[in-house]
Amino acid sequence: MIRTPYAAAAVLAAAFFSQSAAAACYVVYGPDQDIVYRAPEPPVDMSYQIHQTLPLVAPGSTLVFSPDNHNCDLTVNKLPLASAQGAAGSVGSVGVGGRPARADRG
Repeated sequence: MIRTPYAAAAVLAAAFFSQSAAAACYVVYGPDQDIVYRAPEPPVDMSYQIHQTLPLVAPGSTLVFSPDNHNCDLTVNKLPLASAQGAAGSVGSVGVGGRPARADRG
């Protein structure tokens, strides 16, 4: 009976010190492998799949996120402002393939 409180305390302590699933730094590399975005906040709406949102903000780019915050203190944002604002409204109209649906030929 004495071991039960110690085991419960150990499990509780492990839960407090476990790593979370959140990323600490988001980096977007452009098609030429230059950094076009680096910040602790994601450049796209992460409630959608990345292949749906990232091409709307930075076509041909790659998003890399990591749990460490190395060099993320110096924010870089070379993303076009118009594309970043327009991406939020147009994500819902994009299909699974990444393109809007084609119109019927009448």
